[in-house]
Amino acid sequence: MKRHVRFIALICCLLLVFTSLAGCGDNAIEPVVEPAAPTPAEKTVVEPTPTEKPDVEPTPMPETGQPTSPPKNQVDESEIPQYEGYTLLWHDEFNGTSLNTDIWNIEQHRPGWTNNELQEYTMSGDNVFVRDGRLVLKAIKTQKNGKDYYTSGKVNSRKKGFLYGKVVVSAKVPEGQGLWPAIWMMPTNEGYYGNWPRCGEIDIMEVLGNQAHIAYATVHYGEPHAQQQGFKVLTDGTTFADDFHEFSLEWEPGEMRFYVDGELIHKVNDWYTSIGGEEKPYPAPFDRSFFVQMNLAVGGDWPGNPDETTDFSKAEFEIDYVRVYQKPEYDTNVKKPEKKFREPLEDGNLIYNGDFAEAEDLNDDINWKFLLFQGGQGTAEIKDGMMIIKTQNQGTVDYSVQLVQADLPMYKGKEYRISFEARASEVRDMIVCVSAPNVNWIRYFKDTLLTLSTEWQTYTYEFKMTEKDDNYGRLEFNMGNKGSTADIYIRNVRVEFIE
Repeated sequence: MKRHVRFIALICCLLLVFTSLAGCGDNAIEPVVEPAAPTPAEKTVVEPTPTEKPDVEPTPMPETGQPTSPPKNQVDESEIPQYEGYTLLWHDEFNGTSLNTDIWNIEQHRPGWTNNELQEYTMSGDNVFVRDGRLVLKAIKTQKNGKDYYTSGKVNSRKKGFLYGKVVVSAKVPEGQGLWPAIWMMPTNEGYYGNWPRCGEIDIMEVLGNQAHIAYATVHYGEPHAQQQGFKVLTDGTTFADDFHEFSLEWEPGEMRFYVDGELIHKVNDWYTSIGGEEKPYPAPFDRSFFVQMNLAVGGDWPGNPDETTDFSKAEFEIDYVRVYQKPEYDTNVKKPEKKFREPLEDGNLIYNGDFAEAEDLNDDINWKFLLFQGGQGTAEIKDGMMIIKTQNQGTVDYSVQLVQADLPMYKGKEYRISFEARASEVRDMIVCVSAPNVNWIRYFKDTLLTLSTEWQTYTYEFKMTEKDDNYGRLEFNMGNKGSTADIYIRNVRVEFIE
């Protein structure tokens, strides 16, 4: 859940930290062991116990404070939902009076440990406790040396690592600027493929407290860092802080599927990792034992810091249950899927519906999509052959109000031309770019600021693709945080090859 890396490592960290909450460096790392290529096999029987020894000893419980003996599990396993093809590997319903130390370790970390977060993770029973059948990770605001000081909780199930399976977690998040709850997974042996992101990371759920109606699911991997992210937006006026929701992952040798309340929100089947520039055999790095962890961060590069609106009396991340299932066997003879690249239309345009002839759904993932983040409020509609964007709140970042078209074929060495017509109801600014959502959001065409007038103008830009081939390039029009909420009109959008 954490987007970071560790001076070359520090510089990279500053660039990447916003994308992930805690990487491979949270414990001492073993020397990199050169992995052997996997041997193809029809089926692999998966043992229900981890086959790898943790690279560090689990954090012991304190001598005082919470009891160290695990509570009796008061749940009849026959009452726990079963899934076809899976058996229950382990679970915790949190029905005891204290944390089950046969499963969980409480982590301690100083403030600023990662992502410029503010909290100290402690072993205090005020930050980590079981109440009314739920695990509670609580963020607390105090004063230290005359300044605001924050503590919070983080737990991991490193001693219950597993290879492939289904993870199901019911949780309710806190709401408030600067609060950052997460359910995520890291490898049991974090040094096998090397430091983050080479070792891989699986984020089952992350929510930013100031936009608690959006839940993110992300996979991090590679050298250089790459990621793939999906999200679920609640559109009925509720948030993930209003009630418990179920977040789940189905992890198989060649695919990961993420769900919110049973709805598939993200699927990933194309990843990689490298050691010294040499790419390791697929499905590395996600062919090793991983473990589940959960935490409530305060502040950091992605959510920003708390402010006067953050109510710490309600800063509790509640987990009702964690259940891990596994199939008796998995087919590990998998191959990396071939990339499929979008073909241009007959007129050479790589943008579909660039003339806005079709009044399409702007909420789905087909062609155009309108997005709002970080306080952005607005609407978009296709009418009379143009896209009309009306902004009520410009938000806090340039992508707070955003129009995009994804799946653009980006070929290394190819030259491209972007062109479109645009105007505004009042003079105002907008940013256009071509981004790489799966390659740590680098820019194939840099963020380019343009000033719109009240008259139609044609804008044309050319660029050369210098990175490796990517079938998921994305054209972006970013209209947030530009000191204006004036309406914007766009028409005749084209991206084409320059032959």
